[in-house]
Amino acid sequence: MFLKYLHVNKEFRLNLSEVEKPIINPDECLVKVRSIGVNRADLLQKAGKYPPPKGESDILGLEVSGEVVECGTLCKNWKIGQKVFGLVAGGAYAEYVVIKQGQMFTLPTNFTFEQGAATAEVFLTAYQSLFQIGQLKQNASVLIHAGASGVGTAAIQLAKAMNCFVVATVSNDHKAQACLALGADKVINYHESDFENWTRENHASGYDVIVDVVAGSHVNKDISVAKMDCHIIVLSMLGGRYSDPIDFAKMLSKRITISASTLRNRSNDYKNNLVAHFKDEFEALFIKGTLSPVIHETYHWEDVNQAHEVMANNKNIGKIVLSVY
Repeated sequence: MFLKYLHVNKEFRLNLSEVEKPIINPDECLVKVRSIGVNRADLLQKAGKYPPPKGESDILGLEVSGEVVECGTLCKNWKIGQKVFGLVAGGAYAEYVVIKQGQMFTLPTNFTFEQGAATAEVFLTAYQSLFQIGQLKQNASVLIHAGASGVGTAAIQLAKAMNCFVVATVSNDHKAQACLALGADKVINYHESDFENWTRENHASGYDVIVDVVAGSHVNKDISVAKMDCHIIVLSMLGGRYSDPIDFAKMLSKRITISASTLRNRSNDYKNNLVAHFKDEFEALFIKGTLSPVIHETYHWEDVNQAHEVMANNKNIGKIVLSVY
């Protein structure tokens, strides 16, 4: 059986093509895709700069929502027809996708398929950064760069769920208002104010955890505003591959830990454990409506190139979603 998927052509644009329907392993489910979450990793892979992990599908896409149509023999907690969303290492830009059972969530009854598709990658990345790496505690102080991004909007919500003081940086006032609406205590438009100077003047004690997708020249500024024993987590390098010379004296005096992290190329055991811990701590808040993804816009998947242009130009607040139906 052949199914439709989005294929990268020679001009690095996506168009519909056909591929054989995937075969599941005993610990996997086959899901009929209803919605797809768009991530910056998709743009990098499309440009040939971010190949999938070895053994994974070379079709784009890291998160989906849809309905289970087939269950592996070990998938005792899932059933055909169940509405789900989840994390994949590739293959989401297609009519059907294979998902490890340990990386699936039941779609809450108060969620649409679009909301489901906008949840897994950003909330798990934010959770991993803040809690498993950053060791964030109740009432701590957090700095989140690119606060209006998908990961940023998730991180703000998770940190506020722990009663933390949250400062976010953004590129314009519209994005600032969106972050404030999510609960951020202060939002800094970096075109108007420098976060290092603002922190020195208004929050001199600094931050316990800093989530940085910019890197480059930001790193020394992060070190400058870090608290004692601060964890700085670098998730991408939108500001450049290389930093200014690092001030190791400040790092040592503050006992700072700088971690670089990705999620896609982690082992399935790691992802399964991450999902399990996240479910234990935060899944109930989706059902209550305390946590929810921020969706900038939904495009039909045939308009994927337009959706990618919006993300490439940093116009989105929260997630961009593709609809397959």
